[in-house]
Amino acid sequence: MTTILRAIRAGLLVPLALLLAGAAPAAHATPGHGLPGNWLRLAVTHGDARTGAIRTGAIRAGDVLGGDARAGDARAGDARAGDARSVLLLCDPPRGHAHAALACRQLAAAGGDIGRIPRRAGAMCPMLYAPVTASAYGVWDGRRVDYTHAFSNSCVMGAGTGAVFDLAR
Repeated sequence: MTTILRAIRAGLLVPLALLLAGAAPAAHATPGHGLPGNWLRLAVTHGDARTGAIRTGAIRAGDVLGGDARAGDARAGDARAGDARSVLLLCDPPRGHAHAALACRQLAAAGGDIGRIPRRAGAMCPMLYAPVTASAYGVWDGRRVDYTHAFSNSCVMGAGTGAVFDLAR
């Protein structure tokens, strides 16, 4: 009897494993995973705050498409800790970003790896500590992109990441 039960159990485990393997990508997909082509959700947070709200989807859809996402009671123009700006960069065709075409070209040249974007030649940034955290996640050439880096100030960020995190209008 135990031999029959083992055979039945083994026969059910294979289809169950295949079923779970097929469902795994959907369970781990990022919000907006149904977007066609190359896309990145980009965020820049000023101060020592982190971008946890961006990752968990706590930002309204209108904010992602070019608005500001403010933490606490920060007002427009303030550079208090936690001020964040986020956009959804779409590259097929380029849109959703103030410099979408340039950012998409730079990302394409770097194979979608923000860390491989060449540092701007001749960039001279002040030695001023005004921390900025840049983060991005999305899909580039079918691969997931997940990038977070803290910079000493926005000039250093711009010199090292090109137009990708230049979210100013």
